Amino acid sequence: MVYPSSSTKIDPWLVIFRPNPNARLRLFCFPFAGGSAMAYRAWPEELPAAIEVCAVQLPGRESRLREAPATSLPNLIPTLTDALSPYFTLPFAFFGHSMGALIGFELARYLRKMKRPGPVHLFYSGHRAPQLPDPDPPLHVLPEPQFVTAIRNFNGTPEAVLQHPELMQLVLPILRADFTLVETYTYQPDEPLNCPISALGGVQDKDATREELDALRQQTRRAFSLRMFAGDHFYLNDQRTALLKAVAQDLRPFL
Repeated sequence: MVYPSSSTKIDPWLVIFRPNPNARLRLFCFPFAGGSAMAYRAWPEELPAAIEVCAVQLPGRESRLREAPATSLPNLIPTLTDALSPYFTLPFAFFGHSMGALIGFELARYLRKMKRPGPVHLFYSGHRAPQLPDPDPPLHVLPEPQFVTAIRNFNGTPEAVLQHPELMQLVLPILRADFTLVETYTYQPDEPLNCPISALGGVQDKDATREELDALRQQTRRAFSLRMFAGDHFYLNDQRTALLKAVAQDLRPFL
């Protein structure tokens, strides 16, 4: 956990694994469904030192396990804005994977709506463009056995966890809440963002295909790029080095 510059209290919303008072840019990273800030723990070691990685810790996981997880994106975004505002003292960018992609996108739009400075760059990973409807039936309403089977098919939860009843009792409420947040999301048409967008995905990801990611170009007035990496929905684990080289390349103009 870290301390905001204007406070003496530990901030539950952020984990900064390598604090850097000389950073030139902050990269806020939003987790995927069931994930936490720890998903980004290795990122500072592979990004330029001028980038301070700020991993967002949502309620209901790790140090915030006793808090109720969010189930509504429209309710989460204003709260998240208030929590992160003390850190918007440097140029900043957003990276989000899957659920985190939606969070980063809607947070950028909310900041514009509130006439606040927004991200200089948006990295949108592992989720179809927000204006595209979900072609699949919702998972968050499934009974537990079917829900667990669906989670296993995403290949993001270790089998050791899936086979551990006590761990699953901790993980399932978070996963169900996160899937509720994503699957009840309703896109509201608005003007394109005024920041560059990088769309990122795995070649074998059936839930975020090249075509579904490419549709994101409609959401920006600035530069758009699309990069596909070897792997499935969780390509960012196996392809982390290649992914972070791409992130560093796109952020270089702001450093």
